Amino acid sequence: MVKKNDSIELSITGYTAEGSGVGRFFPEENTGENSAPDKEGGIAVFVPGAAKGDRLRVRIVKTAKTYAFGRLEEILIPSQDRVEPGCPVSTQCGGCVFRHISYEAELKAKEERVREAAVRIGGIDGALVGPILGAPSPERYRNKAQFPIGEDRDGNLILGFYAHHSHRIVPCEDCLLQPQVFRRAMECLKTWRKRSRASVYDENTGKGLLRHLYLRRGEKTGEVMVCLVCNGDRIPCEAEWVELLRREIPGLASVLININREKTNVVLGKRCRTLWGKGTITDTLCGLSFELSPLSFYQVNPLQTERLYGEAARYAALTGKETLLDLYCGTGTIGLSMAAGAGRVIGAEIVAPAVENARENARRNGIENAEFLCGDAAETAQTLEKRGIRPHVIVLDPPRKGCSPELIETVSRMGPGRVVYVSCDPATLARDIKLFEGLSYKVQAVTPVDMFPRTSHVETVALLSKE
Repeated sequence: MVKKNDSIELSITGYTAEGSGVGRFFPEENTGENSAPDKEGGIAVFVPGAAKGDRLRVRIVKTAKTYAFGRLEEILIPSQDRVEPGCPVSTQCGGCVFRHISYEAELKAKEERVREAAVRIGGIDGALVGPILGAPSPERYRNKAQFPIGEDRDGNLILGFYAHHSHRIVPCEDCLLQPQVFRRAMECLKTWRKRSRASVYDENTGKGLLRHLYLRRGEKTGEVMVCLVCNGDRIPCEAEWVELLRREIPGLASVLININREKTNVVLGKRCRTLWGKGTITDTLCGLSFELSPLSFYQVNPLQTERLYGEAARYAALTGKETLLDLYCGTGTIGLSMAAGAGRVIGAEIVAPAVENARENARRNGIENAEFLCGDAAETAQTLEKRGIRPHVIVLDPPRKGCSPELIETVSRMGPGRVVYVSCDPATLARDIKLFEGLSYKVQAVTPVDMFPRTSHVETVALLSKE
């Protein structure tokens, strides 16, 4: 049995869902050939920062009965997929788990993850999983950032990201996933803080003012929002802060304070105060205009979102007459993007502010054939079923946990010709596909979409049709 602090050689043969490399170690064969890719059994060893094809020396840091966690000590033979990360903190912040491999290799790994889950869990033909839709660029794609604010030992302001599984801030001067204007906003905050001497929030005591710097940028409009999340509704030197931002931030449209006095890990409070500008920014997605506050949900990669929604629309195959039911609709972006091709759109979402946003988004874009209901997806679907609503197409976009069996049963009873399932977790998607196939729905196609390059996350859209 491998023990903590053991140093072993390991060949990396794949990736976990979190993006760590994985290889198999055979303690009974403690030689340089103890992790041959073609062997079964052994102990699975998970190693962050490893690449498929690597031969490594690994230090064991934690063990269990059938698996262990290791720390990369030395690359003995590098994988052909390895590249220079290009980011000085990529191994510390825990965000870009794939920055050490080529983007082509990352896409292959994500596509394989979706296919493996579909086959192993869903029991479907792996050939139904099509090629992944990769991003035009894996860099600078995010339209939103929230940087925790802290201090170093000398009292200087630091901004960055929390280290993996901790609330220790890893300082980051320029995240390569963010637009460069966000870096300028971070520099502005450091400059202003030196003048204002504003205190920094302490999670342990609940004291201090500055908690997070929250930033948004419209991909199409270029409008920028700068929001300070504060343990209070006032900041010192407000006018100086606004003036500095107006001078340094191109496209600035909104300067706000978000008030969060709660001793919580939740970033945003429920109330905002506008210091300058209109309090929101606007952006365009799939030809529609959306108004965004700090509290509005909006996809962080709009270019890939348009590809995801385009694939969902292609699967929906609307002709202008159909009733479309959009369950877990959020702020209505999927349903509204398809409204022009549908006869009627009904959206359902349990979060009341999101429903109000969806209704406002419909009004803003002059969409009159869409209505949005506030309620649990399963319960709303059951209510609509009792009212005799029989949608031709149902779109599902559930949270990571997937759909409940009750919802899947209700959807099947409603009898739509097509179900379009948008998922952020390949495992729960595959599980739910299996349930649908037991209720006379057959998978026709599955398309992975890389919404979040350099991270472990992958979106998937699947088409199921009634047999």
